[in-house]
Amino acid sequence: MTVRRFLGISLLAVVAGCNQTDKPADLGVTSDPSGVQAAHQQQTQVAVVQGSCPQVFLRDGTAVLQRYGKGAKDDPQNLAYQVTLADTTRQCVLNESQLVMTVMVQGRVVIGPAGASGTVNVPIRVSVLDGTNSLYSELVQFPVQIPADGGAGQFIFTQGNIAVPGGSGGFTKVYVGFEDGPAKKKRN
Repeated sequence: MTVRRFLGISLLAVVAGCNQTDKPADLGVTSDPSGVQAAHQQQTQVAVVQGSCPQVFLRDGTAVLQRYGKGAKDDPQNLAYQVTLADTTRQCVLNESQLVMTVMVQGRVVIGPAGASGTVNVPIRVSVLDGTNSLYSELVQFPVQIPADGGAGQFIFTQGNIAVPGGSGGFTKVYVGFEDGPAKKKRN
């Protein structure tokens, strides 16, 4: 009999615990309209599977940048530094109307016989093409640190907030490479 009473009381305690209601704040509901808007924005931005995110390519002939000292060109003894782009990756987020990408490229800098340590700006262009249509293009003067010890240095170039139309075709590709010339504003 005592066991039955104990089981009955235990069962009532479990049922009573199941009937407890959560506070609105515990469910993510607030009376603050900005909190509701932030929750709505999170729901409308969905991460894209990498297979649907356009691939990043290094343009042929633009993955290596060599700078020479004192007007010299193609003379290995007058090489100030060489910068090389290597591995790439990307991340995409899809909202109601756009695909927003972040592109990352690993690079390496090596000092030459005519070089010195310090910071140099290298011109890196990021372009997004859908077939032959340009969806985005921006030239960035990216600072790269040349090590003081005369060795090689590594860096990560990141270009975020690259927005292209959400319904871009299946031929969309991202190209990254070095480019000489003045920095241009991005085009959408």
